[in-house]
Amino acid sequence: MSELLSAPTTGPVIAVHAVSQADWPQFLHDHAGPLAVFAQACSFKARSGDVLLVPSAEGQIESVVFGLGAPASNAAAARSLRALPSKLPPGQYSLAPTKPDLDAATVALAWALGSYGFDRYKASGSTPKAMAKLVVGAGVDLEAVSQLARACALAKDMVNTPANDMGPAEMETAARSLAGQFGAEISVIIGDALLVQNYPAVHAVGRASHESRASRMIEIAWGRPEHPLICLVGKGVVFDTGGLDMKPSAGMRLMKKDMGGAAHALALGQMIMAAGLPVRLVILTPVVENAISSDAMRPGDVLASRKGLTIEVGNTDAEGRLILADALSRACELEPALTIDLATLTGAARVALGPQVIPFFTPDEALGCDLAKASDTTGDALWRLPLWAGYEPSLDSDIADLKNDPDGWAQAGAMTAALFLQRFAPKGAWVHLDIYAWNPRKQPGHPLGAEAQAILALFAMIKGRYA
Repeated sequence: MSELLSAPTTGPVIAVHAVSQADWPQFLHDHAGPLAVFAQACSFKARSGDVLLVPSAEGQIESVVFGLGAPASNAAAARSLRALPSKLPPGQYSLAPTKPDLDAATVALAWALGSYGFDRYKASGSTPKAMAKLVVGAGVDLEAVSQLARACALAKDMVNTPANDMGPAEMETAARSLAGQFGAEISVIIGDALLVQNYPAVHAVGRASHESRASRMIEIAWGRPEHPLICLVGKGVVFDTGGLDMKPSAGMRLMKKDMGGAAHALALGQMIMAAGLPVRLVILTPVVENAISSDAMRPGDVLASRKGLTIEVGNTDAEGRLILADALSRACELEPALTIDLATLTGAARVALGPQVIPFFTPDEALGCDLAKASDTTGDALWRLPLWAGYEPSLDSDIADLKNDPDGWAQAGAMTAALFLQRFAPKGAWVHLDIYAWNPRKQPGHPLGAEAQAILALFAMIKGRYA
């Protein structure tokens, strides 16, 4: 990502004018002459995402005008430049002084994020592609911005990679690479050793997969022991068939992304370690494949859990909360100051808020307020939903301590899943995010495929609390 952002080098630098619709008339007045004539001839109106390449007399690009539309805030205007890099030919560009005054670091991050592409499986992917580069002025920490963009790219690359190349072993490789990069400790428990080490729910969910894709419990630890402990927990289902309660083919098509929670936990951990925040960090990622075989868990089975609670399996397709139960129980043993779990957990979350807005659940009012503020400043679209106690009885089981599929009368599937996780979460500050990790349609700066969601806001919240 660093090659997309730089201080001026050699060659021409093309000015980019970012203009809102409200400021467009004044901009035309201030730039009366060839630019204004050309813009009017092209019927350019500064609508959101519109790009005007203004030529010189020699036919080269002399300047660029980018439409901001009617942004809700200066921060939103800066973030909208994520759409620009893919619309520009290779070259060096710089943002001209604008009204509104756009934060240079936010613009740089938007540029880097908007330059992301995934071409691993295309023949053209072996040839580096020239990209538009943003020349950033003094005062912007290019390395800090690049580290955030790299972490988001890590999450997206992992989610975009199909399950045949992103199985449990490859997830372990990614975790080991991250730990090695920052000198962190890592431990991995594999296969039947999960039973010996008391991760019975993780073992049960993944036991039907082939031995070459055996389940894993991955734990990364970094930082000094005297610092506040933060636990990141990520759901790592590398592929979800639904188990014996099999998904239809349409529901299975995108299940390579069901390890998105683990990918996001690793990416957020990368942000924290790269920034050198004064925290003790533990990343917990249970990694399984929810496969189908003669050894698959069955509807009606009663599973043990690390916490000691028994769980009746009402639906084998509600497996993510089972592996998170063991991981959250491990987090309890560490007594963290803050626990964050991320999971592509329920379709109900998408019914409630769609693919772009991520619900989060926390009983901690201060944490909820801090995360809402971070959502506003970073542009990560988050919305707090309640942990409504009235739905807790829907998790009651006749033969076990609780069940993994709530009674239908409760209806609120994202909420009842969060209530299930709360039974296993640490007593301190805890938040659960039901992410989607996917763009279902192509937009400028947001290609079809994996999307990094919530982690910029989470990092900003953590940095605000502990830096």
